[in-house]
Amino acid sequence: MSEQAFAAVAGDSIAVEVRSLTKAYEGGGPLALDGVSLSIRRGEFFSLLGPSGCGKTTLLRIIGGFEQLTSGQVLIDGSDAGFAPPYLRSTNMIFQHLALFPHMNVFENIAFGLRRKKVPERELRERVGKALALVQLGEYGGRMADQLSGGQKQRVAMARAMVNEPSVLLLDEPLASLDLQLRIQMQDELRRLHKSSGRTFIYVTHDQGEAMSMSDRIGVMRAGKLEQIGTPEEIYNQPRTRFVAAFVGHTNLLEGVVSRIVNDRHVEVDCKGTIVQAVSPALLKLEQPVTVALRYERLKVSREAKSGELSAVVVERTYLGQAVRLEMLVDNGPGLTADVQDIPAAAAFANGDRVSLAFDASAAVALPE
Repeated sequence: MSEQAFAAVAGDSIAVEVRSLTKAYEGGGPLALDGVSLSIRRGEFFSLLGPSGCGKTTLLRIIGGFEQLTSGQVLIDGSDAGFAPPYLRSTNMIFQHLALFPHMNVFENIAFGLRRKKVPERELRERVGKALALVQLGEYGGRMADQLSGGQKQRVAMARAMVNEPSVLLLDEPLASLDLQLRIQMQDELRRLHKSSGRTFIYVTHDQGEAMSMSDRIGVMRAGKLEQIGTPEEIYNQPRTRFVAAFVGHTNLLEGVVSRIVNDRHVEVDCKGTIVQAVSPALLKLEQPVTVALRYERLKVSREAKSGELSAVVVERTYLGQAVRLEMLVDNGPGLTADVQDIPAAAAFANGDRVSLAFDASAAVALPE
């Protein structure tokens, strides 16, 4: 869903709304959150993506009531959460450190919150049974927590959060401590759980692969601000800032100035003598400084030189498994990198080879400085 389409969705369909949220810490320094506003749709899988220290976990903890805001508003299911404590919010949180009780079995770990709320035993057992079935651990209720694998512990933590029937599930990098293969498996598990539960998930990660593969929309954060919100496709193919272009995926970044306005969608950019045609997502002016973002995989490499293409020399060749990465120097121009997915064709290139470079005008994006 595009931002324009999403903006038209209102009323009961919004699960979480954050308005001009600011978080400052005692002692001064940069704001942890600086005027953050966003709306998250009910049933949406929304990821907050960004480097360490960008404010994504702080934002999640404020939504959950684990940290207090300095100014602004947090609305959950249309109601102002204000300074309400976590147990009075229709949210539940899964932390990176799962904190399962080692002296309790799986059933009691999941039932812990319900027992504190004095839920009747019959209802408690029914709800725990449903939660175990939801995470596909129906036969594990009597097993002790320290007898579980890493993936099983993750599922128990999910069941413990889901059994309280929250409107919104908050996930703070819950897969960060797992090895690669298990992390991939648990990504599939989270997608399945999200679809089967129908609940709103807000997921914090610094891993762009996780965010891209699981999310309906992504909010990219930097230094306490939201740089861009969009679908994975929009974030990847239509970055609005240099930071987003650099942080998500592998991107050539070429600095230059606008040398010609082709039309309302395309410009030509002079990158230190190399002329590049690019898409212009914003209205640009002649001589305006810009950065041209060009994804590695959108750059085409061949031996046959054609009119209008760039001539370059291969300076480094790296085999990546799914592609061969070629680092090249354009004649009297910038360095460019390409990921060539045609492995047999790429195998023919060696260091020192002269090549011709081409790309579609739609592949390059001119971003204002």
